[in-house]
Amino acid sequence: MRGTIAAGLLILACLSTASAAAAAEIGRIKSVTGTAVVLRGKTAIPAAAGQLLQERDVIKTGAGGQIGITFIDNSRFAVGPNSSIALSQFEFDDTTHVGKSLTTINRGSLAVVSGQLAHENKDAMRVRTPTSLLAARGTRFVVEVRP
Repeated sequence: MRGTIAAGLLILACLSTASAAAAAEIGRIKSVTGTAVVLRGKTAIPAAAGQLLQERDVIKTGAGGQIGITFIDNSRFAVGPNSSIALSQFEFDDTTHVGKSLTTINRGSLAVVSGQLAHENKDAMRVRTPTSLLAARGTRFVVEVRP
């Protein structure tokens, strides 16, 4: 009896861990040019097309580096050379299209085509720079931060 209960609990733990890992995936790198890495915690991962992104990842590009990203709400980012972009917050419910995102640009450039988040709620998609906080209102825009 105890063995059956323990096995059941172990299966539930594995399923909930797999669900949590899947829920953490917020987007995918579509293209990479030049030198670029994804910082996940203290680990630097060379950026590659197809790589899944998670909330709190930091995207860094070198002098010739560029990255194209598509998020689960169909937002698209183009990260330019010499950039540092933090995916500080990203929540999105695929059924209701409700959520919010905060992207922090410490340096470099970012072109944005907003997706379902910004179309559903005008203040849901925000971009923070060292001097300002922008709210995307269902549009396209470019932000550049110079050191």
